[in-house]
Formats: sequence, C-alpha cells, structure tokens
Amino acid sequence: METMKYPTPLDEEIILDPQETIMSKTNPHGTIEYANDYFMNICGYEEHELIGKPHNIIRHPDMPKVIFKWLWERLKKKENIHALVKNLAKDGRYYWVITDFEVKCNEYGEIDSLFARRKAPPRKTIQLVRELYKKLLAIEKASGVEVSEKYLIGFLEEKGKTYDEFIEEVCFMDKEKEKPLDLKDLQYHKRKGLFVRLFR
Repeated sequence: METMKYPTPLDEEIILDPQETIMSKTNPHGTIEYANDYFMNICGYEEHELIGKPHNIIRHPDMPKVIFKWLWERLKKKENIHALVKNLAKDGRYYWVITDFEVKCNEYGEIDSLFARRKAPPRKTIQLVRELYKKLLAIEKASGVEVSEKYLIGFLEEKGKTYDEFIEEVCFMDKEKEKPLDLKDLQYHKRKGLFVRLFR
C-alpha cells in the first residue's frame, strides 16, 4: 500500500459548523468514490485530488491505529460504528468528527459501498477521548497495535462498556453537572440513534 505523506502539521484546529455534515462514499476497500462540497471545503482537497484515493489520505498521525482496526472489523461485518476521529486537512490543520456509516450491499449480500456521514462532536467529548488516544498511540509506538488493543480492551472492561457505549456516554455528558447521563438516558439515546439525538 502506498505510504501517505503528510504536510508539516500546523497544530491548528478547524472548527466544524455543527449544522453541516461531511459526507463521502467509498468502495469496500476504502477508495473514495464521492465527497460532498463540505468535505472538500474542510479538508482542502480538490475533487480530482480525492476521488479514486484511499480514505486514509486524511488520516491524522495522532490517531491510534487500533481505532481504525476496530472500525474496519465492524464495517466488514456490515455493522455501524460511531467512532471519534481526528482528521488531517491538506494544509496540515486538523478537525474532529464523529462518524456514522451505512453499509450498502449488492443482490448477493456482498458489501458494495460504504456511505459515511461525519459531524462535529461535542467539545467535551474531544477533551476526554483525546487523552485516551494519546495513551493508545504511545503504546503503539512502543509495543505495537496488538498491545495497544489489549490496553483499550482493559480500559473498556474497567468501565463495563463497549467502545460504542463509551463514545455515547461521553457524547451525552450532562454539561451542568459534568457527569455521564444515567443508564436509562443512555438506553433511550441508543434506541433513538446517536446521530438523531446529537444532531436533531
């Protein structure tokens, strides 16, 4: 696989418009087939620079590989996953998104394409997840993805949550009391769908 060359990071965040949605469509291998205008405006690439390229063209080096490992494992099972991701723009700036996927299959039940929506996550969510990702990345650099994955599993086991449940919890922090919502609230959010509840 071709190694992506990243521009020198500017360490400057692009703040997304919470009313806008970044949309893209890829083939089952992650090659971009469509990107909406907001996607191109934020990442800074022209349409001809994105279409036909692997989606990791916008992968930020601060992202732990284990998150993408889990993401692709879930998508290959035709399951959605809400992941919090730090992406890299063409000029070296970065932006945070929360993901939502729709897996489209052909008449034989094989994955034909992946349609992704991405929006700006709550700011509190970024602060909490950024610290976890820093730890995972440091472990990966020192000992590899396998060890990083074991740490993430242990982290989630301690909390008694899956990755999705952890992301849901930090997305729905009670801003006034600065504590997670209770189990009934989380179950209600889950039934309604994370994107529906966050961006209604």
